[in-house]
Amino acid sequence: MFQGLAQRPWHALCRFYLQHHATRVCQPCCGWKDSRTTRSLWYSLPASYIPGTATTTQIHFYSSTSGEKDGPDKTSTTASPDKASASQPKPEATTAHGPSATGQSASESIHVKVRAVLKKRDYGSKYTKNNFITVVRAMNEFCLKPSDLEQLRKIRRRSPHDDTEAFTVFLRSDVEAKALEVWGSHEALGRECKLRKEVEQEYKENLFQNQKLLKEYKDFLGNTKPRSGKRLTFSQGPGKVVMVAICINGLNFFFKLLAWVYTGSASMFSEAIHSLADTCNQALLAVGISQSVKNPDPGHPYGFSNMRYIASLISGVGIFMMGAGLSWYHGIIGLMNPQPIESLLWAYCILAGSLVSEGATLLVAINEIKKNAGIRGVSFYEYVMQSHDPSTNVVLLEDTAAVLGVIIAASCMGLTSLTGNPYYDSLGSLGVGTLLGAVSTFLIYTNTEALLGRSIQPEQVQKLTEFLENDPAVRAIHDVKATDIGLSKVRFKAEVDFDGRVVTRSYLEKQDIEQILNEIQQVKTPEELENFMLKHGENIIDTLGAEVDRLEKELKQRNPDVRHVDLEIL
Repeated sequence: MFQGLAQRPWHALCRFYLQHHATRVCQPCCGWKDSRTTRSLWYSLPASYIPGTATTTQIHFYSSTSGEKDGPDKTSTTASPDKASASQPKPEATTAHGPSATGQSASESIHVKVRAVLKKRDYGSKYTKNNFITVVRAMNEFCLKPSDLEQLRKIRRRSPHDDTEAFTVFLRSDVEAKALEVWGSHEALGRECKLRKEVEQEYKENLFQNQKLLKEYKDFLGNTKPRSGKRLTFSQGPGKVVMVAICINGLNFFFKLLAWVYTGSASMFSEAIHSLADTCNQALLAVGISQSVKNPDPGHPYGFSNMRYIASLISGVGIFMMGAGLSWYHGIIGLMNPQPIESLLWAYCILAGSLVSEGATLLVAINEIKKNAGIRGVSFYEYVMQSHDPSTNVVLLEDTAAVLGVIIAASCMGLTSLTGNPYYDSLGSLGVGTLLGAVSTFLIYTNTEALLGRSIQPEQVQKLTEFLENDPAVRAIHDVKATDIGLSKVRFKAEVDFDGRVVTRSYLEKQDIEQILNEIQQVKTPEELENFMLKHGENIIDTLGAEVDRLEKELKQRNPDVRHVDLEIL
């Protein structure tokens, strides 16, 4: 095996020698230096060349890689080539051409650094059996009853909801084992799940019939749900304003229609159409208000608050098509085919009554907006322009247009009475139509902006951001988004860079430090270190989740408009 070594250079000889002897190192020469890994051992040979020295090599093994076991003696010492020859043959080439012929001796220590590597884990289906599963999912996915889950191990976990402190979960492996115990096999469980899905699909197909039956049961047994919610909706706030407007505009439409039939005035016809459009649109607003107070459901997790904006948008389109369109049409017809106007006395009386009633509704809407603007700390103009309450805004603008329309119609009818020229009356119809068109355009624009999900004011965004940045557990805030999701309800989203030191200290403050120190002192092997880190690592992650919940709760308490908070951890 050692033939021909005398002709090889010293660095090749040393490399060959180290490959076959893990515990003996020959004297490096010619300034050669090399680092390599042999059997998971990392070592380095010094580059210095000391001529005429005999090498006494001492190698220290600090640890071994996982999966390889060392003997009880972790230190192997080779005092001299003679001592080493007792355990294994001495290579002649290392003495024939080595510098040890000078007779000098030196002692040199080579430290072998060994990096401990944990065994690679297989994060497959076996590992995920340690995942948690809630009661509802256990019953739905594994077709179990509540009584089947009573004997399983229960684990209390931090709740993501504000109204509950903690909730019970089960290990998924325990639930799967219980399901096999109940159903006997995976095939039987699969058949039961398939059968239940078919029943659920059949129920969905017959949903209309089921709703009809449910209504019949409610009519027979009585509805147990409280009905005071909708009553309060229309007895105060925007609901009250809308109901008052519906009643007054309905009466105005009836009397204006009689006046138009009696006089044949184009302006009076426009006013009758105007009142009809207002009545229909405000009835639509009432439907939107009643739908917006419904509780969120799985299909609409953020609720139905946008129904007010949808109703207001449809109302704006209705005003444009019905009110402005018919008024323009009738005015153009009057200009093309002018007709004589009969006595306008009754028309003036009805317009005067309409002015008083529309003015009263306008005052109700103004007072409601002033009150809500004062509560939110904004001006009257900002409240209207930002469309905080679309229903009240529609009533305000419609009644403003109604009052101005009455004035325009009365003025044009007066000019027609004084001059006998019917063109003034037709021009009044065109003026009322133009006014309605402007109101509808404003309503369509503001409600479309609200439905698109516009951002809140920059000052409010800055206030929310500063609150988070001033928290000790937060290092930085990125990608902040604060969106108005309807009726001044804000959804806040941000990416948060947490300070791990503060989170860890928060965890340690709740622990027994002496007990943790004892656990650290007992750690001797990589496996024990892994178990220690896994235990406390999971607890620190739970502490981080608790910090997120705390920030979300405080953010909502300090800013009542913020209803939904999404904090993403960087």
